[in-house]
Amino acid sequence: MRIYGNRQIKTLSGDLTRPTLAKVREAIFNIWQGQILGCVWLDLCAGSGSMGAEALGRGAARVVGIEKNNQACRIIADNWQKVAKPDQIHQLFKGDVRKRLDSLYGEKFDLIYFDPPYAAKLYDPVLEAIAAHDLLKYTGELAVEYDPKLWQPIVVDGLEICREKNYGKTAIAFYRTAE
Repeated sequence: MRIYGNRQIKTLSGDLTRPTLAKVREAIFNIWQGQILGCVWLDLCAGSGSMGAEALGRGAARVVGIEKNNQACRIIADNWQKVAKPDQIHQLFKGDVRKRLDSLYGEKFDLIYFDPPYAAKLYDPVLEAIAAHDLLKYTGELAVEYDPKLWQPIVVDGLEICREKNYGKTAIAFYRTAE
């Protein structure tokens, strides 16, 4: 897989992760292009780490990821190490995203990308935890990748949907802090 700057990164073979489609990744980064340089990025259910690697490649100051799979964590760490410049910080936490979010309490992120296994039933509890822990900066955005046949965006106290985009069988719901 290639990311910004024509850099190649590793992906996990098999069905354990589902990398974000190139057209979806490109669309997300086009939408957020003015917000990435110097941002603090959170990559939830990071998979191969392609979204975090792309954020690093485009100048994010710090990328934090959470991934449950051991093999994927090794690949993510390697990918981020290859892409990051010396002044960029990247951290990866292994474990269940619902439990690991508690360890981020008190932190604030400019951009959050959440792409769980579509059928894992993680959407509602993770969105509620993000809002409860107040992880999203007031000026930030959260993008949630999903299959519209399996989940629909929900109303979450503290967050509001600001836009939705469809890319074939993949959809993205964008949330921001509720006013």
